[in-house]
Amino acid sequence: MNADRIIFSRPYRAENELANLATVLESDHVHGDGTFTAASTAKIKAITGARHALLTTSCTHALELGGLLLEIGPGDEVVVPSFAFSSAATAVALRGATVVFVDIDLETGNIDPAAVADAITPRTKAVLVMHYGGVAADMEPLLALAKEHGFALIEDNAHGLGGSWRGRTLGTIGTVGTQSFHDTKNIHCGEGGALLLSDDALMERAEIIREKGTNRARFLRGQVDKYSWQDIGSSYLPSELNAAVLDAQLAEFDAIHVKRHSVWSGYSENLSDWAKMHDVHLMTVPEDREHTAHLFYLRLPNERSRDAMIRHMAERGVVAPFHYVPLDTSAAGMRYGRTPQPCVRSLQFSTTILRLPLWPMLTDDQQGRVVDAVASYRG
Repeated sequence: MNADRIIFSRPYRAENELANLATVLESDHVHGDGTFTAASTAKIKAITGARHALLTTSCTHALELGGLLLEIGPGDEVVVPSFAFSSAATAVALRGATVVFVDIDLETGNIDPAAVADAITPRTKAVLVMHYGGVAADMEPLLALAKEHGFALIEDNAHGLGGSWRGRTLGTIGTVGTQSFHDTKNIHCGEGGALLLSDDALMERAEIIREKGTNRARFLRGQVDKYSWQDIGSSYLPSELNAAVLDAQLAEFDAIHVKRHSVWSGYSENLSDWAKMHDVHLMTVPEDREHTAHLFYLRLPNERSRDAMIRHMAERGVVAPFHYVPLDTSAAGMRYGRTPQPCVRSLQFSTTILRLPLWPMLTDDQQGRVVDAVASYRG
């Protein structure tokens, strides 16, 4: 492997990870719901302001748990942006409900509230909102629609830990919020996630579902003298090893945030003039939103130029990939969902987007090489 090659993503290493792991391994409590589960949960609540938070084994599992909580099932429909990760749709399909794919807006890559309004039927049980790149979706019309039609809002906030919309923290605006701690995310534990809730009754049931349908959490708190099967559920609780790494990462949240924003701003500032000259759209953030610098993307004029740019960057030792393939065009999307209107903007976004390397340890020299590689492209 070329040592000078600049990869797209590199997991951050927090200072106390190994010490935390040693503490767990030297203890008698390696399974979940131990000291580090409690500590990292408290940190997540502090960052997000969430009333309740539960660690899960992944954001995918948090979405599945949310689907169980909202009692999504056969005959229901859940509106999902076509430009999203597969977990958004598979969590719905697993419940036997129909995924209804709608289009996005080109400014942010987020779900288009007007498309949502057109897709609502009497069967609409929920609308899933993904805050792409850690930039909030346009929540005001979505909240109004949810209130008018009585459906739940699910926030897939895998990219957006610490982001906000009009001062409201992402993941806490809807009925259910989910986070990802996959190693490509700003904060990670290899694989992990979290469920955020504000409703006390949902939280009480979520604890049961997460622990194989038992009231074990109440038992651990001394609220019952034994635990037993109470409800449907699964094993969504991560081990203390994952929580130990996560707690070390969360302790450095502010420092990681600052470093990622520095890289993001460097791209935005240094590529602005080049982008204007070449009809390229740089990632932007609306004024009423605070983003998380999870990623930085360019949108090229067309698919041909985008693919040429990927090759151009690779030739200069820089990995700069595309992103999601629209879900409505996938084999599973056509099997488990329906698409009321063609998702033309999702396709346009998908076929023209290119993401630049962004991780906290990226040096000024490496970022300069990325910028130079982009700027040397002439189309």
